[in-house]
Amino acid sequence: MEFNANRVDEANAVISATVTKEILEANLDKVAKQASKTMNIQGFRKGKVPVAVVKQRFADKLAEDAEADAIRKILKDGLKQLEIKNEDLIGEPTVSKFDKKEDGSIEVELSVACKPNVDLGDYKSLIPAVENKEADIKDVEARLEEIAKSSAPLAKIARKRAVKDGDFAVIDFEGFVDGVAFEGGKAEKYPLEIGSASFIPGFEEQVIGMKYEEQKDIIVTFPESYQAKNLAGKEATFKVTLHEIQEKAAPELNDEFAQRMLPGQENVTIDTLKDRVKEQMSAEIKSKYYREELKPAYLEALVEKVQFALPSSVVEQEVNYALNNKIRTMSEAEINELKENASKVEEIRNELKEDATNSVKATFIVDALAKAENVQVSDQEVMQVLYYEAMQMGQNPQEVLKQYQEAGYLPAIKMSMIEEKVIAKLLDEKLGK
Repeated sequence: MEFNANRVDEANAVISATVTKEILEANLDKVAKQASKTMNIQGFRKGKVPVAVVKQRFADKLAEDAEADAIRKILKDGLKQLEIKNEDLIGEPTVSKFDKKEDGSIEVELSVACKPNVDLGDYKSLIPAVENKEADIKDVEARLEEIAKSSAPLAKIARKRAVKDGDFAVIDFEGFVDGVAFEGGKAEKYPLEIGSASFIPGFEEQVIGMKYEEQKDIIVTFPESYQAKNLAGKEATFKVTLHEIQEKAAPELNDEFAQRMLPGQENVTIDTLKDRVKEQMSAEIKSKYYREELKPAYLEALVEKVQFALPSSVVEQEVNYALNNKIRTMSEAEINELKENASKVEEIRNELKEDATNSVKATFIVDALAKAENVQVSDQEVMQVLYYEAMQMGQNPQEVLKQYQEAGYLPAIKMSMIEEKVIAKLLDEKLGK
């Protein structure tokens, strides 16, 4: 068997070989003998099926198995010659050439992708200048007022007046389409928050200005995308009666309020709560500053400065991913144009390749940074983040986790968390100097 194994560069290798007819026949005999020991064929005892019968009955399948056996040996011998360990491989090696010749031999070429060796150099010298970010006291006080208002109970307003934006209007309503009441269109003493956009577009705006015990016909049109198909796109008239107006009376920002917000803690004052809120808001500001300004700048500098070979197959996967995302945003006419003009697809691929290459490069750099800084994220940490986000969105954490697992998103989420963690560590160190 003719055999050749070469490294294209540090991250890519090509293994080629010509598998002779004799080798394929020997492999076929071997797999046929193995199959004869386990097959159940009517008229023969298990394990006593003649090899000739097995070959006759399953010729095509055995030929495929014989070829696969030859390819596995080519790969094994090639990796050994190139001194590439299995744990250094990225993805499965691909068969880039498979030509059957007239003499019964096969020419095979395998493309192999390997983990690159990323030499980060003096990566800390590329960290951008980091400013200390803190929440302004006015923003802290505004946040405290928001917290106080959101936690306040609803109460009837002290004097009668007309409804205005931000009020809770307690109303009776009943909806009609073409003069006929429809299911689900009626309620009594319903507290509608004006400005919440929780009702059909245009409804809340028409409640503004209503007075106590006023009755009014409100005319709106259901959106075309409305979930109830029998109502979608139709004009409806709602007969509305306003009973009272309620508003949230925010409590006084004092020590008593602070103690309610921080139960179980000793010696709590309003200043304690202010400090806590300021700390939280400052962390949010810093996180956004790191994520939106410093991280992109740092990664861009690293991508430009750190040079190493990239696995071609991984770059191609990233280009394909970007291409698919771009196609999803195209109109039907644009997609039809691509189908008729294959060269246009290649033009788009070439346009996307630079960003795709930089994205893949950044991923390997982040992995190298995490190793250099000994930063890790456990599976448990990933689960905790997903559980918290699901609960914040009012979703079932178990179902969300299952969806992510089935879709294969967990490794990407974990890598994203590692990226945030290692870069935050480096930026915090820079800030502390």
